[in-house]
Amino acid sequence: MPQRPVIEVCVESAAGALAAQEGGADRVELCANLLEGGTTPSAGTIRLARQKLTIAMNVIIRPRGGDFCYSDLEFAVMREDIALAKEVGADGVVIGILTADGDVDVARTAELVALARPLSVTFHRAFDMARDPYRALEDLIGLGIDRVLTSGQESSVLEGLDLITDLVRRAGERIIVMPGGGINERNIGKIVAQSGAREVHFAAAASVESPMRYRNARAFMGGELRPPEFALTVTDAGRVQQCMSAARGI
Repeated sequence: MPQRPVIEVCVESAAGALAAQEGGADRVELCANLLEGGTTPSAGTIRLARQKLTIAMNVIIRPRGGDFCYSDLEFAVMREDIALAKEVGADGVVIGILTADGDVDVARTAELVALARPLSVTFHRAFDMARDPYRALEDLIGLGIDRVLTSGQESSVLEGLDLITDLVRRAGERIIVMPGGGINERNIGKIVAQSGAREVHFAAAASVESPMRYRNARAFMGGELRPPEFALTVTDAGRVQQCMSAARGI
């Protein structure tokens, strides 16, 4: 039987983290606001998830949605959030900072890596917005980053699979290249087989109906582009299991 890759499931709640664990995930990436690509979760969410989980938990350190070029104040927030993640027992942090010219912000990233150690450090899909993926890869290797999450600089891993395969080859044992973006139980086998990736990242999301019986359809929370008010996005333990089976080639 083929050896499966390490499975990391992206979740946005303590309940989602527990569902990923129930489904057999090896690790979770704990976030808030996945609609914006993930931002730093609350201190309460991090603390409670850590108390309940027995598997590894990485915490995203991202002060807002949008681009990855941060102000001095936003960078200070990232420093504080790393300190908090360490305090509550996270196994790793997930960071990503670029310069205005689209390069890895080496100086600031080095500062965050030093602050995070001895925790594991992942560079997230800010990598997919870098102007030169090969230079970015070498910069991250030079910084001692443990892994980089990437969709191959495309909207999904399937579209970026050729680049991901090349990055995995170039990286060798120097850094883990972890595909993530649009991975599901139908395509994970192909992605792992072609890329040779040792770790993969996906959300295993499902939509469930809100328990609200009374519903005011005249008002809504947030901007005009919004998710449905009375539907909840959750992590589906069954989908995690299906992806793991597919990754093994069963």
